[in-house]
Amino acid sequence: MSLLPVVLLSAIVLAIAYVTYGRFLARLLRLDPHKPTPAVELNDGVDFEPIEPKFLLSQHFSAIAAAGPIVGPILAGVWFGWMPALIWILIGCIFIGGVHDLTSLTASIRHKARSIAEVVRDHMTRRSYILFLSFVWIALVYIIVAFTDLTASAFIGRQELENGEVVTGGGIATSSLMYLVLPIVMGLLLRYTKLSLNMATVIFLPLVGVSIWAGQLLPFDLQSVMGSTPDNARRVWDVLLLVYCLIAGVVPVWMLLQPRGHLGGYFLYVALAGGALGLMLGGEQIQYPAFNGLTGLNGQSMVPMLFITIACGACSGFHSLICSGTTSKQLAKETDAKTIGYGAMLLEGMVAIVSLCCVMMLAKDAPVLLNAEGKLAPKPNLIYALGIGNFLEVLGISPKLGVSFALMAFTTFIYDTLDVCTRLGRYIIQELTGWHNRFGRWLGTALTAGAPLFFLLQPGVDENGKALPPIWQAFWNLFGASNQLLAALTLLGVTVWLWRTRSERWVWFVTGIPTVLMYVMSTWALISMTWPKFFDKAGSFTAPNEVVPWIGVVLLGLAALMLVEAIAVLTGGRHSTPPQTGEASAMPA
Repeated sequence: MSLLPVVLLSAIVLAIAYVTYGRFLARLLRLDPHKPTPAVELNDGVDFEPIEPKFLLSQHFSAIAAAGPIVGPILAGVWFGWMPALIWILIGCIFIGGVHDLTSLTASIRHKARSIAEVVRDHMTRRSYILFLSFVWIALVYIIVAFTDLTASAFIGRQELENGEVVTGGGIATSSLMYLVLPIVMGLLLRYTKLSLNMATVIFLPLVGVSIWAGQLLPFDLQSVMGSTPDNARRVWDVLLLVYCLIAGVVPVWMLLQPRGHLGGYFLYVALAGGALGLMLGGEQIQYPAFNGLTGLNGQSMVPMLFITIACGACSGFHSLICSGTTSKQLAKETDAKTIGYGAMLLEGMVAIVSLCCVMMLAKDAPVLLNAEGKLAPKPNLIYALGIGNFLEVLGISPKLGVSFALMAFTTFIYDTLDVCTRLGRYIIQELTGWHNRFGRWLGTALTAGAPLFFLLQPGVDENGKALPPIWQAFWNLFGASNQLLAALTLLGVTVWLWRTRSERWVWFVTGIPTVLMYVMSTWALISMTWPKFFDKAGSFTAPNEVVPWIGVVLLGLAALMLVEAIAVLTGGRHSTPPQTGEASAMPA
């Protein structure tokens, strides 16, 4: 069977969902194009600044579509088979992820572009607010750890292609460093000259392509420069990337976040379009099994692990932080929320499907799926890069350039998420401390970028001297579970907000059912990953020395307490802050 019907049918389903269910959601939420948004009312040129929806879409899309819709679908496809992964992506992004993103974005703009945590405080209790913020900050640290190490891993080593050409990690590092300079220059020119955004796009987007080509000619091989092992070189890259996060988390949005997100969004469009076009013209056949059984090849149960392995691409709690942290501060009109919130989620679903196709075209015993010992050990970034390189070769692009492009795209998506995560972590620290001055800005950023160092600098071997898996692998399932639990908590908060302000039955179906599903799957997965492995060894309780399982316990406790608070508010057992006076006018009859 060809890959083409799968891609075309998926695209048609997502397009129909945007037109029908997206319009239905916009009507339920009563999006008003005439009501001034916070970006217009509070425009300060630093955090609040309205921009055109087509440009905000590329920035928002680039921020939410990081490694998640690539790594998750590839791992789930390899472990459980491509059919369950495909079904979850389609159903998830249409009825859960898209609803989650649109409602969290709408909730934020109806509350002066404040975070979803502050919406929870207004409609639940202050205790809920503290619990939510604490959960979010821990989840952000998990995201930064996993994505930083994924990026650093792409900068190390070399990959020999079937035609004998070699793509080096040092070349990808050079391309990435060049890419980081481009948006800064672009931002300065846009700010202090008369250069228009359209003209800047015409100038700087091709330069991104030049950086991909030039990177392999001028590789920055940190391992050779240091004369060290790949593991040590990766750790140095981890530190350098966190330094980048520290700087990117405090500079004005016009200097880095907006132009970088703009270029990154178009880069992502090109990657998506190139992959889809190559799929349609290449005639690739499906070789990988559609279903590997209820227990996957990794030995884990498909339920609930499928639902947390594929997070971004189907549903992601991280998106609510983007929606209510940066995007809501730049939304020019309320009606743009449908395109930015719901539309971008469906686009991310398409990215996940193209990534899944990179697995579907492989034989079950393909070398890229196995390690040197012949055991299953998929490398998602390499599977994605080789797959996209294969698709682009149909368009006449050389394998070396195609694979370099895909690896560069992979790291670019992560860059966009890393600095946004750091900025959001800074917002949380500032909210908790009340320090909104320069000191609070730097302290919040330093704490958010510094905490991941504890995990990233852990020894690479166990007590017996055996090499441990990369940090990102150890954190991926924990990141997925905490990310999906964050989605459940966000949907819980949104459900309380909608019920308290609307009291209409549709709330329980549109946001209530997704809340229950994500809450059950994420808590089930988090318990199954921590209790048997760390706390129940040899049939008896054992207190682990590692910090990771204890953080899992903390997350479960915070989520349980948050649920108790929500139930108490909905049943009248708690007195929450009354809805603000602006809420009624924000939701006209």
